[in-house]
Amino acid sequence: MKNLKTLAAALMLACGLGSAPLAQAETLRVGLEAAYPPFSAPSAKGGYVGFDIDIANALCKQMQVECEFIAQDWDGIIPALMARKFDAIISSMAVTKERAEQVDFTGHYYRTSMSVAVPRDADFKGLEAENFKGKVVGAQSSSTPGMYAEDVYGKAGAEVRLYPTADEAGSDLVSGRLDALVHDKYPLIEWMRKRSHDCCRLLGDLPGTMDDIAIAVRKGDDALRTRLNEAILAIRADGSYQRISQRYFGLDIY
Repeated sequence: MKNLKTLAAALMLACGLGSAPLAQAETLRVGLEAAYPPFSAPSAKGGYVGFDIDIANALCKQMQVECEFIAQDWDGIIPALMARKFDAIISSMAVTKERAEQVDFTGHYYRTSMSVAVPRDADFKGLEAENFKGKVVGAQSSSTPGMYAEDVYGKAGAEVRLYPTADEAGSDLVSGRLDALVHDKYPLIEWMRKRSHDCCRLLGDLPGTMDDIAIAVRKGDDALRTRLNEAILAIRADGSYQRISQRYFGLDIY
């Protein structure tokens, strides 16, 4: 019986962070899409930089574990989590009903709305769906902006083109192959500031699109979700979160 108990304990340790208490683990494997500045992007020095990276590192410090970042294409990020390629997704994932059927979410760690960018000289009367009839609208596939573009502008008569990354959609907006780009507000502002020069302008924020952005874990991984929730509250309480948010955005985006 003693040997059986020893074997059982060893197996529990071998299962890793997804099923063992965090106190027994040394590493939290974090899945992210590394093409989403200012939230995540490759660093010239190796590794990744961005708001999501700094928040993840602050959470890991709070939980006394090491963060290991694993890049994953956005379309496959939930399947990769379910296949145990990593333990959690900290990659600006909006909470939706469809995603909540596949994964469990922590409480939010920031909130954001969607916005629309158009060429600077484009003649748009407003954000209403009827103004997009006959227009070509781009967005990232498998994203909430992509879903919005299809559900609202597509049904109003726009041609919707979906791209593997928002950067690819942005390139087509700059080159004139798109009439409009739907994207999350903060990365869209960052993209316009750094990459599109003066080609484009914000048409505005889309009403009713404020989303909770949260960390995804595998269904039933309640121990990890609880520890992450506690860590989010802790970095809010000690000011770590606010310092990170101020550095990137000049305000608290919680």
